[in-house]
Amino acid sequence: MASVIDTDSVLALDIGAATTRAILFDVVEGRYRFVAVGQAPSSTHAPLNDLLSGVSDAISHLEQITGRTFIDNQTNSILTSIQADGSGVDAITATISAGPPLRAVIAGLLADVSLESARKLATSTYARIVESISINDPRPAEEQIDAILKANPDIIIIAGGTNGGASQSLQGIIENIGLAAYLMPQDRKPLIFFVGNREKDAEVKEILEPLSSALYTAPNIRPSIEKEDLNAARKELARAVVEVKKMQLRGVDEIDAWTGGYLLPSIFTEGRIIDFLSQLYGAQKSVLSVNLGASATTITAGFDEGLFSQAYPQFGMGNNIVEILENTSTAAIANWLPMDISPERVNDYVYAKALYPHSIPATKDDLFLEQALGREALRISIQRSLKDMPADVPALKSGLLPLFDVIIGGGSIISNAPTPGQSLLILLDALQPVGISTFILDPNNLLPALGGATVINSLLPIQALETGAFSNLATVVSPVVSARYGVNILSASLTRADKSVSKVELKQGGFEVLPLKLGEVGDLSLLPRNRADIGRGPGKKINMKVGGSALGVVLDGRGRPLELTSDNVRRRDLIKKWLWSLGG
Repeated sequence: MASVIDTDSVLALDIGAATTRAILFDVVEGRYRFVAVGQAPSSTHAPLNDLLSGVSDAISHLEQITGRTFIDNQTNSILTSIQADGSGVDAITATISAGPPLRAVIAGLLADVSLESARKLATSTYARIVESISINDPRPAEEQIDAILKANPDIIIIAGGTNGGASQSLQGIIENIGLAAYLMPQDRKPLIFFVGNREKDAEVKEILEPLSSALYTAPNIRPSIEKEDLNAARKELARAVVEVKKMQLRGVDEIDAWTGGYLLPSIFTEGRIIDFLSQLYGAQKSVLSVNLGASATTITAGFDEGLFSQAYPQFGMGNNIVEILENTSTAAIANWLPMDISPERVNDYVYAKALYPHSIPATKDDLFLEQALGREALRISIQRSLKDMPADVPALKSGLLPLFDVIIGGGSIISNAPTPGQSLLILLDALQPVGISTFILDPNNLLPALGGATVINSLLPIQALETGAFSNLATVVSPVVSARYGVNILSASLTRADKSVSKVELKQGGFEVLPLKLGEVGDLSLLPRNRADIGRGPGKKINMKVGGSALGVVLDGRGRPLELTSDNVRRRDLIKKWLWSLGG
C-alpha cells in the first residue's frame, strides 16, 4: 500500500442490495477529504438484473452533485485517469453486498472443533449454511452425498486436521465431497475452499479442482486443537465470494476489472477498517460496528484479541425482511412502538417492504414500525454474536454486550432517522451497551468504502475520518446495577470550557442528558451509587475528558438487561418519554 499521497481522486463504489453508492474522495490542501456521495437504487433485481445500471445512475448522481464528469459519454465507461478538462478519476475501488447470500456447505472432522471454526468462517461473509458434515455425522456416506446434492451449494468449505497431525481421517470427507461435486451439473459445480491440514493441499487440489467451479486454499483455520485463526482464510474467502458473485450477477466482472481485481465484499472491507480503527485508538480500546443493511445485518468488532465479523442475511432489511418474523414475533416488534397497532398491520408492513425494499416510510407510524423492525433485527443479531465473540474480552456481566469504547451505527434505518435521538435510541435499545461508549453515526455508509480504499492509499482512511464525514452522536454512560426503580444510581457533573457546570442524579429506570455542543470539550465526573458499575468496578468513580456531540453526554439508567414492562399503556408511555428525553 502507498504511504504517501501518490493518487489524488478516488471513486469508491459500494453496491448494496437496495442502494448503490458512488463516493468521491479527493485531495484538498494536501489531505484526503470525503467530497460527496451519489446514490441510486440498486439494479440487481428484475427487470434490470444488471448491477451496472445502478452503478451508472449513482455515478450520474455524483456528477450532478460535484459538477464533475466521470463517465465518457461516447464509450459509456468510467474515465480512469484525469483528463485535460479535469474530468475523470485517478483510481477506483468497489465493494459489494448485493445478490443472494451464498449457499454454503461446511465440512470438518470434529463437530465442536474444526466444523465450528468452519461455521464461523462461513458466517463472516454473506452466506447461509445449508448443510454440514463431520466424522461425528451418523449418516452413511451415500446419505451425506445425497444431502450435499440436495443442498445445491455455491461454496463448500472444508476444514479439519491439525498441521502436522494425522490426515487420513479427512480422506473420507474429501472423497464424499468429490463424488457429490462429480454428480452435479457442470453449470452448478460449487466453489471449493480448503482451510484444513496444509499437508492435504496438494491432494485436495488434485482430487477436487477438476470437479469444482474454482478451488481456493488458505492456511489452516485450526492449526492446533487449542488455536483458531481465521484471518488469512477471511482474505481468501473475500475473493472467493466475488468469484461466486460473478456467476450470480451480471456486471460483476466489469466492476472487478475497473478496480484491477480488488472488488471485495463490503463486510470484509468494513472489517478491515474496524480492525484498523481499533489499532489506531490504541491498546485496550475496542470498536464495534453494526449495520442494518438491506442484504444483511452485520456485526463487526475489533479487539486486542483480533477481529470479529458476522453477517446475518436472515435479518436483512430488504427482500428477506420477512425472515425476521420467523425468528421473533409481531408482539416483540410491537413492544418497541410508542403507539398501539395490530399484528396484522405489522405483517402487512413487513411483506410490503419485502416487495419494495427501496420504499421509505410514508407516515410517522410507518417510520416507528420500520425502526422497531430494525431494533428487533439488531437485537437478535447481537445476541447471536455474543455466543461467538472471544471469551476473554472485557465485560461487566455475562450475557451482556462487552465493553466497547466506540460504537458505530450504519444502515438507512439508523442513519436516516429524522433526529439524532431516534438514531441513538435504536442503537441503545437493541445493543444495550454497558460502561462508557462513544456512539458514532456513519450517515453515508463510508466504512466499507474506506476499507476498500486502503489498497490504494493507507493515508486515505485516516485523513478522511478526520474531515467530519461521520457524525458524533453522544457519549453514553450505562451503569450495571441491581437497584429498585427510582433509586439514585449515578451522580454526574459536566464542566465545560466556559466554566459552566451541569449536575444530575441518574435514577434507575430513567434517562438524563448533559448537553455538550460539537467542537466543545468538557470534564466529566461520574460517581456510581448503590454499587453501580460503569466499567471500573462497583462504586468506582471516573473522571474523564469528553468531546461534544449532537446529544452531548447521555446517561442511560434503564437497566441491563433492558426489560420492557408487560403493561401496554405504561410501556408505550415510557417509550414516548425516552424519545422526548433524547429530543424526539
